[in-house]
Amino acid sequence: MGRLYSYFQPKEDQRRYRYRFLLPFRSPSARRASHLPLLALTDELAPHICLINADSSLGYIVIQRLNGQMGVNMSESELSLTGEQVDLSKYIEDAGGIHGLRDVDSVRGWNNIEYGAGLSGKNTPSTGLSMNKAFIPPGGIAKAHIHVDFDVMIFLLKGSVRHEFGPGCKKSVVHSAGDMFYIEPGLPHEVFNCSDTDWVEAIVARSDASEWQNIVPYDRNSE
Repeated sequence: MGRLYSYFQPKEDQRRYRYRFLLPFRSPSARRASHLPLLALTDELAPHICLINADSSLGYIVIQRLNGQMGVNMSESELSLTGEQVDLSKYIEDAGGIHGLRDVDSVRGWNNIEYGAGLSGKNTPSTGLSMNKAFIPPGGIAKAHIHVDFDVMIFLLKGSVRHEFGPGCKKSVVHSAGDMFYIEPGLPHEVFNCSDTDWVEAIVARSDASEWQNIVPYDRNSE
């Protein structure tokens, strides 16, 4: 028997999003708040899933089902695009107070977005800032979420993205290559690559050295 998880399905159309959410049983406060039944994640089931979004501090894991099988690969434990652990410090050159990153290609993923190693508190002494290059695949969707108490500024290098945002994600705005934009803390938003053929590339800066530790999922049908 593997670890126990509480299980629920979000309100979104499963034919569109095909998501399942799991809350670790070790988070009693989260379980009390959700009043959800338990699901045993057995050793037999575990090989068939791959984390695409997890945060040990917030106590949630999101997995995606594609064509009847679990797929993709994103987790707060820094799984690489091959499913192995990522040592982000190995990408950094420390010249003695100046920490450099020369390889910005994608090596890991989170919430359907691929990222390079980036600069953050995970591989530098930074305590209040992180920066990374992000890659959204054609047709990709970064599921609805909220940045808790930190700012985000983005410089869009390639492609176009549509943000659906605000309560219920009912507003929308499109930005294209060359645009810069700022996302206020606490604003619910979901991000769409506008193209079914081209990747989006962007530089993302956060006033949070932990990158996505303080990001929480948002149910866009809740308002």
